[in-house]
Amino acid sequence: MDLSNLGLLGFVDGMKNQEVVQFAQRVEKAGYSVLWVPEVMGREIFSLSAHLLSQTEQLVVGTGVAIAFAYEPIVTACATRTLGEFFEDRFILGLGVSNKAYNARRGVGYEKPVAFMREYLEKMQDAPYNGPKPQHEPPIVLAGMMPKMLQLAGVATQGTLTYFTTTEQVALAREALGSKPWLLAVQLVMLETDAAKVRTAARKYMQIYMAIDHYLYRLRKIGYTDADFANGGSDRLVDAIIAWGSEEQIREHIAKQFKAGANHVSILPLRSDGKPGPDERAIAALAPEKG
Repeated sequence: MDLSNLGLLGFVDGMKNQEVVQFAQRVEKAGYSVLWVPEVMGREIFSLSAHLLSQTEQLVVGTGVAIAFAYEPIVTACATRTLGEFFEDRFILGLGVSNKAYNARRGVGYEKPVAFMREYLEKMQDAPYNGPKPQHEPPIVLAGMMPKMLQLAGVATQGTLTYFTTTEQVALAREALGSKPWLLAVQLVMLETDAAKVRTAARKYMQIYMAIDHYLYRLRKIGYTDADFANGGSDRLVDAIIAWGSEEQIREHIAKQFKAGANHVSILPLRSDGKPGPDERAIAALAPEKG
């Protein structure tokens, strides 16, 4: 599995079927190594992954992330092995627990996340599977930057997938994981040099995460305070979370993620007009095929 090029995380539930397929094909043609598809409250993520894999040739597809509470471990294990068999070395299982409030909206449970995930992974490993096994088991990564979940990711899976993190947090995650596990970083980007436009659009996007306790808890650990969380986020918080400016400035920020210890970086290209969906300009400007 080649993850040497930049990857991309795309929210695609707002796209119709053919639009999603064409988007994935453009991402592949542009040279991105992996397309992460989130599971929010739209399409079922394993079906979506299978569809996108079938409509592309070499692109790796990763669940970014599948909500473990929504699936029995045997279902996740069988789906992962099926995709691993049908699309050899092209699928990554990203697993996460989300949070109590969002899981309540989904109608699924929420319990002690680390204990739950540890048992979940054990059940996946022990799940019976009578189909032809893939030549290589697809890698599993956990979404979780809290210390105990990071520790679990480092010993029980291939590593971790970060989200809504600063470069400093990536460095701390690498320190916690050690040198061997994967540290796959998602970098929010905005191809825009007008600071006012950036921060207006960024705050609109960030408001969802500013209402989730564990994001704020982790940011407090590195020196951010309630003043940084007021009014949608301080300028310094916006600038730490989102790489913005010219293509060159964004590439410099991405380089800092690698320097901080990331094995791989995927961009999440936000639009500076605040509209939903990925910014195709940024996708084209930062395309690995240009490098």
